Amino acid sequence: QVQLVESGGGLVQPGGSLRLSCAASGSVFSRYVMGWYRQAPGKQRELVATITSGGSTNYADSIKGRFTIIRDNAENTVYLQMNSLKPEDSTVYYCNAKWGSLSYWGRGTQVTVSS
Repeated sequence: QVQLVESGGGLVQPGGSLRLSCAASGSVFSRYVMGWYRQAPGKQRELVATITSGGSTNYADSIKGRFTIIRDNAENTVYLQMNSLKPEDSTVYYCNAKWGSLSYWGRGTQVTVSS
């Protein structure tokens, strides 16, 4: 069992930056593939970025070059550094931990990009 708690969301102007954090507890963090997803109202949850236990990353095309996923296994935390934010990035961001058939989700953190 893994518990995930996201933080760092908020209101930012277009072109600004935010760093989301996801603190994990309850299991061996380093074994999990960690990911960030987002879901707008009425839409399916979509992949933003993932990072494996070995540090390999995968990004959605829509955020490549703007967002960076980082994991700190010593702190059981995964981050999403978001730069050059656009209004269309506004939505709820969710942290995910995946290992084999196991998948855990946090409750999400709201990001709003608006002037």
